[in-house]
Amino acid sequence: MQRVMICGGPGSGKSTLARIMGERLALPVHHMDHIHWKPGWIERTPDEKSALCHAVHIQNQWIFEGNHSRTYPERVARADTLIWLDLPVLLRQWRVFARTIRSYGRSRPDLPDGCPERFDKGTLEFWHFIWRTRHTARAKLAAIAADPGDLTVHHLQSRSQVAAFIANLPANQETRHDPRATRH
Repeated sequence: MQRVMICGGPGSGKSTLARIMGERLALPVHHMDHIHWKPGWIERTPDEKSALCHAVHIQNQWIFEGNHSRTYPERVARADTLIWLDLPVLLRQWRVFARTIRSYGRSRPDLPDGCPERFDKGTLEFWHFIWRTRHTARAKLAAIAADPGDLTVHHLQSRSQVAAFIANLPANQETRHDPRATRH
């Protein structure tokens, strides 16, 4: 595994898995939320996001967690591994609620500085987004998994499957990541 895309709905555990894998495989980790948001919860334009995704894709080694399905074709073409976290929507909504409480008033490590967790109209819209896109987002990933080409696919559908996947990762890999790669 040298170029790993971790996808799934909000609250599926993408960021946590990416951090664990980054440590175990000695690969640079890139979080889509750093690309999606500027400080102050200002959303980048789709073209800005695509350009920043491209800058990650062209690197030799990466773990890229997050979606922005507009760039899936390029990411799939470069990735060697897809990890699809396909957990139940109610569990994911609960996790988003819990992490909001846990990090309230602070920016999580997978978010840019200046994006503190909060409860406001945007939070309610985000929970609605999770519910509204549960089928369409899943269908996009199912299409990739159905015809993966050379991509190794790990379709994880429960917490126990995620735990087993993590348990089977090497404890620590001596592989050095590309020094030109940056962590986001």
